[in-house]
Amino acid sequence: MAQKLRIEYVVEPDAAALARRAAQHFVEKVNESVASRGHARIAISGGSTPKAAFALMADPKQPWRQQMPWSKIDLYWVDERCVPPDHPDSNYRMTREALLDHVPIAGSRVHRMEGELEPEAAAARYESELRNSFRLEGAQAPRFDLIQLGMGPDGHTASLFPHTEAIHQMGRLVTANHVPQQKESWRITLTWPVINQGASVFFLVGGAEKAERLKEVFMGPHDPERLPSQLIRPASGILTLILDRDAAALLPAPDAEGRGIVERDR
Repeated sequence: MAQKLRIEYVVEPDAAALARRAAQHFVEKVNESVASRGHARIAISGGSTPKAAFALMADPKQPWRQQMPWSKIDLYWVDERCVPPDHPDSNYRMTREALLDHVPIAGSRVHRMEGELEPEAAAARYESELRNSFRLEGAQAPRFDLIQLGMGPDGHTASLFPHTEAIHQMGRLVTANHVPQQKESWRITLTWPVINQGASVFFLVGGAEKAERLKEVFMGPHDPERLPSQLIRPASGILTLILDRDAAALLPAPDAEGRGIVERDR
């Protein structure tokens, strides 16, 4: 009998509520990890939706900044464009401006992808960084405590884009991926087997333009070549979606608390 993937989703009414829910989720999961292991290793994605959550976590007028154990967090990236760290399209720059410049996290705990390097070199350097900081041996893969993902209108996640080589890469921790359909055509990304080892993995998705694709990814036929987000099936058996009402419009209606569940074969 096939194992099931349990997709748990929570739906917020608008973008502001979505950002608040995401900030709360980060704080809760990080504190759970610190309570059980003494530290938290988290991997984040770029985009406007996480940017709003990061800004809330950095705001001293909001509760989350004080609740986050900054000295016990190691921060990594899920993916990066092959641009310098001060480039407007850099995921690192967005995170630095929205979050890192405003919170007491040590620079030694911030593990950025070096997008300014040649793509293959940047991927190899980040794989080495993961092996060293996680103290991996042999074929071991890192197990992040929390991984935050986004989803594009084309069904991509991380920098795993439809019909690109990275969706077939299973032997590496990090890979360079040529994405001809994007302006910044070279990307660095964690591979999907690494993402699936995360202790807690969640998608943060907002906007009506994502609704049809979200339904296809989580309720439609299995076609990861076209919909790479379908590759995300965590080993834990649970995948979390934090959505706004527009993005969730075509999923089964949530309950009175805004929660829903979809199950799929693994």
